[in-house]
Amino acid sequence: MKNSRQILLFFLLVLVLVFSFLLNISLGSVSIYPNEIFEGLFANSWLKNSHAQIILNYRLPKALVAVLAGVGLSLSGLQMQTFFRNPLAGPFVLGISSGAGLGVAILMLAGSAFGIAALSGGMSAWAIVGAGTLGAGLVMVLVSLVAWRIQDSMTLLIIGLMFGSAVSAIVSVLSYFSGADALKLFTVWSMGSLGGLNWSQVSVLSLVVVVGIMPIIISVKSYNAMLLGERYAKSMGVNPTYLRWMMIISTGLLAGSITAFCGPIAFVGIAVPHLARMIWKSADHRVLFPASAIIGSILLLLCDAASQLPGSAQMLPINAVTSLVGAPIVIGLVLRKNFSKEF
Repeated sequence: MKNSRQILLFFLLVLVLVFSFLLNISLGSVSIYPNEIFEGLFANSWLKNSHAQIILNYRLPKALVAVLAGVGLSLSGLQMQTFFRNPLAGPFVLGISSGAGLGVAILMLAGSAFGIAALSGGMSAWAIVGAGTLGAGLVMVLVSLVAWRIQDSMTLLIIGLMFGSAVSAIVSVLSYFSGADALKLFTVWSMGSLGGLNWSQVSVLSLVVVVGIMPIIISVKSYNAMLLGERYAKSMGVNPTYLRWMMIISTGLLAGSITAFCGPIAFVGIAVPHLARMIWKSADHRVLFPASAIIGSILLLLCDAASQLPGSAQMLPINAVTSLVGAPIVIGLVLRKNFSKEF
């Protein structure tokens, strides 16, 4: 009976995911109806050539990026909440997303702040992505070195928060000394955006997300044992050190790459795992991981659709929309349920 309910929930949410995807690529400054999108994508029959360009080169990549970001951030959050047994853990906790922000800040602000190089707003998107990835990788290496010496999960969590605070302080110093143009460019990036990626960048992001999911698939059963603590997990044959490394690698790849490509996106990693637990009423990670991936994709697709101002080419920053949606969700869940019983 329970399995039938779970299968039905997955089926319904997949339908909601398809609807959200179609809604996302239908909305914009130019109205394009879903039936035209179907005919264009599957029969290559577009009403206007301009509609084909809009869908294929802008809206479809943006919707796919929303799905990838929703999957990556949600799975990162679920891993960290389970491993640290902390309901407020998320992709930003280990400082990896902050590291990506530091890499981009150095690229955009260092020249203006200290005269290192003449960096302008015309820098390529690949340069920004490369800087973000290098920054996330550097912090991931530092956290890995700490994890090698520290065997306590809560201590590692605190160390991650300290890394994030230190990185944010460096970014603040760079921002203080930088010029107005460079600061504006970095501020726009820090607001987050799912658009602006071409198909080659979407392909790279897709590959990194798939690689980041591999450690989760390998270690999914170990996360169930971790719910009862490291001692119980060890008695069940789980190696917490190995699982810690799998979590660091997976979170670093997922959160780091998504932050580098899309900018920081808040609250998805914290809110979505709680929604999955509430809807499925299960602590089994073989259910929670795919459930979180689907809900995260739906949430970001709807947030991206909501960020589109009606009849305008302008869009609200995705980070602002996810914060406005995610913060009330987390507050409501905390008021409704005592999460200390689950962690």
